[in-house]
Amino acid sequence: MDSTVSPNKTPNDDLRRKNRSNKRSKIVGGIIAVLAMVALAALAWHLTHRTPEGAAAGPGAAGAGARGGAGAGGRGPGGGGGRRGAPATTVGVATAEQVDIPVTLEALGTVTPAAIATVRPQVSGVLQKINFTEGQLVRAGQVLATIDPRSSEIALLQATGQRQRDEAQLESARLTLSRYRTLLEQDSIARQEVDTQAALVKQLEATVKTDTAAENLGRLNLSYTQVKAPIAGRVGLRTVDIGNLVGSGDANGIAVITQFSPIDVEFAVPQDQVPELQGRIASNAKLPAVALDRTRSATLATGRFAALDNQVDTQTGTVRAKARFENTDNKLFPSQFVNLRLQVRTIEGAVVVPVNALRHGANGDFVYVLDPQAKTVALRNVTRGQATGDKVQVATGLKAGEQVITEGADRLKDGAKVTLPGDRPQGAGGAGGRQGAQGAKGERPRRQRDGAAQ
Repeated sequence: MDSTVSPNKTPNDDLRRKNRSNKRSKIVGGIIAVLAMVALAALAWHLTHRTPEGAAAGPGAAGAGARGGAGAGGRGPGGGGGRRGAPATTVGVATAEQVDIPVTLEALGTVTPAAIATVRPQVSGVLQKINFTEGQLVRAGQVLATIDPRSSEIALLQATGQRQRDEAQLESARLTLSRYRTLLEQDSIARQEVDTQAALVKQLEATVKTDTAAENLGRLNLSYTQVKAPIAGRVGLRTVDIGNLVGSGDANGIAVITQFSPIDVEFAVPQDQVPELQGRIASNAKLPAVALDRTRSATLATGRFAALDNQVDTQTGTVRAKARFENTDNKLFPSQFVNLRLQVRTIEGAVVVPVNALRHGANGDFVYVLDPQAKTVALRNVTRGQATGDKVQVATGLKAGEQVITEGADRLKDGAKVTLPGDRPQGAGGAGGRQGAQGAKGERPRRQRDGAAQ
């Protein structure tokens, strides 16, 4: 069967109509897609920019509040669905306190004995006995060792015999001088003989004094055979044994005694703090000192400031100082490193706040002061004072009892509203919020009923 073609219609015309139809379909589809994307973006913006009150009440409550009028609380100040700007920042607060602050000097110190003595014998001889054990605590004057005393005893006997012989000669010379003087009165002897005898008496008197000194020296050397402790303290390790020949020239001696009580701690004072310390010393103030362990967690001993050196170390810019401790329990050991805390003075009635409440800006240090009634904060410039532990003194600009912001201050500005921990969110319990919520609850059933009727 032959197909007939209209004289006014060609196949090209059909093709063109199909192309135009396809183009219109593509344009319509693109427009619909753009509109859908715009709608989704608007919905996302609405959901992400709702106020906390609107988010809490839900989309239905927001719509009901918008349509409910003043009776439903939608347009009034207490409406639950109205936008009220950015939410208040939740912050932490602390109250400024008035306390006494101790001004202390922290330094690293070295424990040094108040006295160290090397026990050396003062006479030579063979070590006969040792009366101490290594590490023993000894008292001053205690006998530590004994040297063979026989040679010293013999020397003392010789000196004693010499003195006794010279004393006998002196006594004889004195008797002879007395007789000569009697004969001189009778004019029976020449004066020259009397004067000669008187000179002999004086010579023998001097000899007796010399013999007495020699005898005392022998007695002293005999006492030196008993080696005694010159100071009280702890004996170190023994350097010699029994039977060795010892003398005063021995470098190591018999032992070394280190004094443990009292004991000193040497530390360095920065030269900038020396004038204040000198002022306290000039006023005869007793400066308490505390020796702490390496971690600063345990107190080893308590004492007081003892002395300040007379020159500045040019290499470190510090002045050496010394604190003295009784050390009755021997917790401080010579050459031990400790942390020293010296209390220089006390600031009475200082206003202090936590360290994290004090902030620094372009105009200096400041704090945010809370108005507890309006729940707003005010930026106030202050002057920083002495810091101690987790507290810092506010010298000017703040009074005791005022509340300052300690947490969340990075998000605050002068006059900003804040929320304290434990506060209920604004509008959550308000009448407008409840009315808006009730309007929303009433709106949803009506919408559902209208949809079901349709």
